[in-house]
Amino acid sequence: MATLIVYMTSHGCAEKAAEMIRDLMPDDVTLVNLEKFETPPSEKFETVIIGGSIRIGNIQRKIRKFCEKNLDILLTKRTGLFICCMFEGDTALEQFNSAFPEVLRKNSIATGLFGGELEFEKMNAFERMIIKQVANISEDVSKFNEKAVREFAWKISDA
Repeated sequence: MATLIVYMTSHGCAEKAAEMIRDLMPDDVTLVNLEKFETPPSEKFETVIIGGSIRIGNIQRKIRKFCEKNLDILLTKRTGLFICCMFEGDTALEQFNSAFPEVLRKNSIATGLFGGELEFEKMNAFERMIIKQVANISEDVSKFNEKAVREFAWKISDA
C-alpha cells in the first residue's frame, strides 16, 4: 500500500516526526517537504499523511493550501493528520482544529499532537528574541512525544 507523507517544518520538529512515521510504516512511503519539492499526484497513493508545525498559532500556508486544493481527493483516501506544537491539552487541540478543515479531520483515520521543540541554534535572532520575551525561555526545550508518533504510525498501519 503506497503512502504519501506531505509536511512542512519551521525548525525541524515536523520533519523529525514525518521521518519517524516513514521509518515505522511497513509499506512503500514517499516523503515530501512542500518547502523543497512539488507534491506527487495524490491520486496514486492509498494513504496520505499531512503534517506541519504550528508557528505563531498557525500551520504553514502551503500545508493549508495543499489541503484546500486536494480536499476532494483527500476525502477518498485513508488520511492521517498531525501537528507539532509547544502547547499541550486544549490549546494544542485548538491549534490542530484550526490547522485542518473540519471535514478532513472527521474523515481521518489517525490524528496526532506530537509536541514540539525549541532549538535556539535553528532560529534567527528575531525568533530567539521573541521566544525569550514572550515565553521567558532562553535555552533549548523539547516536548517532542515519540510515543505519540509511534501510536499514530501504528494506527495508520493497522487501520
